Amino acid sequence: MTRDMNLTDAQLKENRRKFLFLAIGILLFIIVYYAPPWADAVDPTGKHFSLTREGKGALAVFLLAGTWWVFEVLPIGITSIAIGVLQALFVIRPAKTVFQNFMDPSVMFIFASIMIGLVFTKTGLTRRLAYKMLVIVGEKTSMIYLGCFAVTAGLTLVMAHTAVAATIYPLLLSVYSLYGEGNKPTRFGKGLFMGMAYVAGAGSIVTLLGAARGAVAIGFFHDIVGRSISFFELSYYMLPVGWLMVLLLWGFFLVVCKPEKKTIPGLKDRARQLHAELGPLTRNEIIAALIVLTCVLTLSMRSFITWLEPLDKTGIILISSILFFVTGILDIDDLEEIPWNIILLFGGAMSIGFCLWETGAAQWLAINWLVIFKKAGWFVFVMGIAFFVMMMTNFIMNVAAIAISLPVALVIAPYLGVAPEVIFYASLATAGMPFLLLVGAAPNAIAYDSKQFTSGEFFMYGIPASVILMLVLAFATLVLWPLMGMPVTVAG
Repeated sequence: MTRDMNLTDAQLKENRRKFLFLAIGILLFIIVYYAPPWADAVDPTGKHFSLTREGKGALAVFLLAGTWWVFEVLPIGITSIAIGVLQALFVIRPAKTVFQNFMDPSVMFIFASIMIGLVFTKTGLTRRLAYKMLVIVGEKTSMIYLGCFAVTAGLTLVMAHTAVAATIYPLLLSVYSLYGEGNKPTRFGKGLFMGMAYVAGAGSIVTLLGAARGAVAIGFFHDIVGRSISFFELSYYMLPVGWLMVLLLWGFFLVVCKPEKKTIPGLKDRARQLHAELGPLTRNEIIAALIVLTCVLTLSMRSFITWLEPLDKTGIILISSILFFVTGILDIDDLEEIPWNIILLFGGAMSIGFCLWETGAAQWLAINWLVIFKKAGWFVFVMGIAFFVMMMTNFIMNVAAIAISLPVALVIAPYLGVAPEVIFYASLATAGMPFLLLVGAAPNAIAYDSKQFTSGEFFMYGIPASVILMLVLAFATLVLWPLMGMPVTVAG
């Protein structure tokens, strides 16, 4: 009886907490939306950027969604639906435009990536890869962390980090199943899945193949500065930063998510035995591997083969989803296994991102933030830009965060004698590592599906991880990049 009463008390406390933050989100929306007009943002050239009623509405929705997502007052997918509903009801954007964002190509790319992960799990490829990796890394949980993180980061060098996360996720489920705690959340589980999401971002900054943000940033840089940045030049400067972050994140999770067990006795032999029991590759494993490999190679080669460039990356990866059904690897029942909560989450993230961009609210925010630093020293200015991009990329698509901030920063830079290159690389580094919110990147949301952590825990762990990122960036800006030959200042 007492146990039932305690359970009821706990539920009541949780319900009160959810209601409180539900109300706070609504209150923030009302305060911002109905506030009197706010002052214009003015860039260094004297150009004014007004915040329209629609722009203020976008900020209001942005604050409500952020509050509800962080404190998980509703399922994260339902909060995303609320984003669309509020935009439509308050005529912030046309309803047709708002809800089209939920089927944006980026959302469909995530859908196709998750399908690949589903296929890897169903065919047994995931278990085969997991057992093989465990045989190599051994029984120490610290080395299992390192092995999983290194594989994740390594794959992002040649394929999109979303696809990597969807592929690695079921592998981590197989690894965790051997930990001996069932599906119960543990420190090891938190570190394993959150760590995967974080290092997927860290690895994705190293090459242009890890994410679309690099190509977008290079385009802005070329248009504003008049100089191109090559594939290999980008990798030269980003590789030490990306892999330093991977190693530091490994150490970070060993401390904050110290595994309950130092070793898993007998794991190596168990993994070897389980791998042997799988037998030779099956027909479905071979077909699935060929389909995925072909898609990955095609996506990777778009950067090098001219006639492949017009092919849309979402169209290419969705072909794999179709082929999985054509070949009989998947059937209609498998569609029920898709985590629609995650798909809806990213639909909402795309919708609020486009809302902030199209209403001018994001540009208004960027200019107001960056002009604060127009009289600061060059280093403070660079770190200020990096911090803004890091915060924005947690709420909106990292491509949009770059598109909003980089042009403004490159306009202000000459006034402070700051070289455009350091602004470009600093912005790109933080754009790839949103450690605070699930909506910041697809790997974050994919990891959340493990149920090893809450969105609030992800946010709290993300604060020190973001501090580490800013410290690494400060080291790169002051010491590492200048030693490698990057200009950080220009003559007045």
